[in-house]
Amino acid sequence: MTQTDKPTVETTYPISHHLGELRKRIVYIAGFWLLAFILCYWKSKYIHEFVTAPIKPLLSPDASLSMLTLTEGFMTELKISMLAAIFFSMPFILFQLWRFIAPGLYKSERRYLVGFVFFATLLFLAGASFAYYFVFPLGFKFFLSYSGEEWGMVATLSIAWYLTLVMKLLLAFGIVFELPVVIFFLTKIGLVNTAMLKKYRKFAVIGIFMLAAVLTPPDIISQVAMAVPLLFLYEVSIVITKIFGPKPEKSTDEVDIYK
Repeated sequence: MTQTDKPTVETTYPISHHLGELRKRIVYIAGFWLLAFILCYWKSKYIHEFVTAPIKPLLSPDASLSMLTLTEGFMTELKISMLAAIFFSMPFILFQLWRFIAPGLYKSERRYLVGFVFFATLLFLAGASFAYYFVFPLGFKFFLSYSGEEWGMVATLSIAWYLTLVMKLLLAFGIVFELPVVIFFLTKIGLVNTAMLKKYRKFAVIGIFMLAAVLTPPDIISQVAMAVPLLFLYEVSIVITKIFGPKPEKSTDEVDIYK
């Protein structure tokens, strides 16, 4: 490959330019999030119904989701609207992230824009869906099994606590499912490779379970439910490094033999 054939990046800019570009992207994200928040608060009743759907069928007739303080209902709707706005803004956030890092990539690598936004959004939705349709029913059913006449306890759950927990878990599962996308970019910029991921696999397993313990409630069910998919995604990431990582170049002698 000659000097003119090499892929190039855009002109190198001083740190002040990068900070200005980062500020601009943050302003765009904040403006989009604000619009999403207004829309989510306007339709917060539907978000409320969607978020409470996994637990309502599991509640006994004497159990309830309760408003324990006068302002709890109002503050809860604000909070879930804020979190929902982040959720719905994620494709735009990912697009702005790409726009920020794209100048540092080779021209040939910038063609991944559509694929990046598509797969990152798809993985985010897959993580949130996994939590909503699998983790929530399983976890809620287990913990509510300790209420009722047999245990002499009635489940009276704070609506603020429940809705905040569910929204945070949806975001947490969505974000951690972005692991393959993160590994892809670390591979493209040369920070990780297949050998490195295999070498530190044991440490990654420990780190994944620690991360799951931090992001989920202090119970083994939700921690394992997050850790197991992450372990699978880590193995997928190793395959990604093999496919998109730099290929070893043939030596000069080896090339000359086949000329």
